[in-house]
Amino acid sequence: MTSRLEKASLELGIIPLVDAVPIVVAQAKGFFERHGLDVRISVEASWASIRDKVVAGVLDGAQMLAPMPLAATLGVDGIGTPMVTALSLNLNGNSIAVSNELYSQMALEQTEPAAVGTALRELLQRDRVEGRKPRVFAHVFPFSAHHYELRYWLAACGIDPDRDLRLEVIPPPQMVQHLRDGRIDGFCVGAPWGAVAESAGVGRRIVSSYQIWNNSPEKVLGVTRDWAARHPNSHVALIAALIETNRWLDVPENRGEAARVLIESGVLDSPEPTIREALGVPDADSALFSPGLVFYNGAASFPWRSHAAWFIKQMQRWNQIGAEIQASDIAAQVYLPQIYRQAADLVGASYPGADTKPEGTHNGSWPMPVAQQALTMGPDRFFDGATFEV
Repeated sequence: MTSRLEKASLELGIIPLVDAVPIVVAQAKGFFERHGLDVRISVEASWASIRDKVVAGVLDGAQMLAPMPLAATLGVDGIGTPMVTALSLNLNGNSIAVSNELYSQMALEQTEPAAVGTALRELLQRDRVEGRKPRVFAHVFPFSAHHYELRYWLAACGIDPDRDLRLEVIPPPQMVQHLRDGRIDGFCVGAPWGAVAESAGVGRRIVSSYQIWNNSPEKVLGVTRDWAARHPNSHVALIAALIETNRWLDVPENRGEAARVLIESGVLDSPEPTIREALGVPDADSALFSPGLVFYNGAASFPWRSHAAWFIKQMQRWNQIGAEIQASDIAAQVYLPQIYRQAADLVGASYPGADTKPEGTHNGSWPMPVAQQALTMGPDRFFDGATFEV
């Protein structure tokens, strides 16, 4: 396949997060090389930097927040360069953490997200009675799973995220310092930064993204639509290499080596135990962390258009885009399962035959009815019992 590649030397951007591990491992263990690709990794400070450098052509592609290519294609991200994705890098991994002071004031007796949200709502109601300024919660980017998960959880618990709180954007590596300095009261961020707040003694994790939406989409591999059109073979090779990597990552015995590779890469300036914890396989009875990051199992790598449509609906719910936009049309322009299937065939990976699936209807494992090989899916329940279907 090497001779057919339009471009073999690529530069990919990542953010200092544990779920950048597929790209780091693909380089370190030769998965890119196996598909004729020579990849250089650029560690960026913020999601805005990732977006701008991909648009400028400084980066060929990058780890992106799952809604980022959608916002870019919709032209609401301030840049307006259409982007696409043909691979989900991972599911799960985000957590909502609060300062020690707020945690103490909430006096939590239960860990279920509805009970935690009720405790926060009652505290905010007391704040209003006492004339206190709104609490400040941070997320990582206006078009991020973190933003929408935080808003979804708050709203479902009776908290108006635009009235009862003040939301701010802070790059992931800066979250813990802002919490330590008292500039924010809480945040929603990817691993390991919630655990880092705990290990530093400045905060406590109270809800995980898995609790809000089981196996929710998190990061994708994004490129511009123009880049994908000019480099179709290189694009497929890139996706094939990352499918192989994600399959390797979901072998439990490989997680320790993956953590070692990520630690030795120097991408993350965080305590080693927090990285090992994030890449570990949690106990099944760990309500807050189970099942942890998922990279391949249950079609985790597949770019589900139902995931894309859910994000677009959240953009409409929170007035980022107009109600006239057809979610399914945009999802079909940006999320490219046909490229995934082409790449998956190269590496003998299983994939679903459908481009969408119902979300929120499964409390446990279930068989995908249309797939070229047997495919067992994981739960996809929303904590409030909601369902979503394209």
